[in-house]
Amino acid sequence: MKRREFIILLGGAAAWPLAARAQQAAMPVVGFLNSETATGYAPFAAGFRKGLSESGFVEGRNVEIEYRWAEGHNDRLPALAAELVRLRVAVIVAAGTPSVLAAKAATTTMPIVFSTAVDPVSEGLVASLNRPGGNVTGVTNLGVELVQKQVEMLHQMVPRANVIAALVNPSDPALGEPSTKGAQAAARALGLQIHIVQAGTERDIEATFASLARLGVGALVVLPNTFFVSRGEQIAALAIRHAMPTIYFRREFAAAGGLMGYGPSVPDGYRQVGTYAARILKGERPGDLPVQQSTKFELVINLNTAKVLGLDVPLHLQQLADEVIE
Repeated sequence: MKRREFIILLGGAAAWPLAARAQQAAMPVVGFLNSETATGYAPFAAGFRKGLSESGFVEGRNVEIEYRWAEGHNDRLPALAAELVRLRVAVIVAAGTPSVLAAKAATTTMPIVFSTAVDPVSEGLVASLNRPGGNVTGVTNLGVELVQKQVEMLHQMVPRANVIAALVNPSDPALGEPSTKGAQAAARALGLQIHIVQAGTERDIEATFASLARLGVGALVVLPNTFFVSRGEQIAALAIRHAMPTIYFRREFAAAGGLMGYGPSVPDGYRQVGTYAARILKGERPGDLPVQQSTKFELVINLNTAKVLGLDVPLHLQQLADEVIE
């Protein structure tokens, strides 16, 4: 081989890794911000990635995802959101109300796609559902609006329970306050006495369940919150240990051993979030994308847990259920 040809070949070979790095650097990056843990939110993160892939973006192939988990500490969210802003990600996916509030406070220009259970207009996240404006859009899963129906179903399951309780996370007032008001209104309409009990840590959850018997509580509704999602197995186990009939806001609780869960299909909601993130990656503006509302809701009843609690599940509830676990 001639010396000139060898030098040209050598130069081309050296350029290959540079070209590969340039291609990798050009790959868009999505930031994923959540107040809980990677383990607790694994099914929902999978739903998000499904939405991305259905729109042509596959993690590791043509999009990178930077995950930031607050591990149950909401006070860490502002710093994590600021970190994603410094990384200049193409879009921030804010999973849960505390996360979107932190992301919105961190940037007014970087696109944000949220998943939340609150009314995004009343919370000031967007100007309107149809025309969000600004840099924020996303999916609302109507978690707060379903609280009244959850209390009604709980009453149908345990009609003799005249005193009930609602479990709320005090560290998330944007979601906790409207959920609490909804539960109180539903209890009044049914002529029930209701206690509002609080838990923001694992230890709080243990103490709260221990207090229910002293309060004379006969049934419990767990109000929507990302912290409770990550502690689903613990809460379901404590409900059985304390013989407390409980309704939850997601099907996953019933699958984990809880009595019954009624709420939106959260993985499907996160798939919608992934779809919106992909549309922004393709050039659309978040302010032009209408806020989506969950359309798929699920009632799941665990007959095994009902048997342990000594409950006969009414036939009409079994007929309403999308899934009955036996």
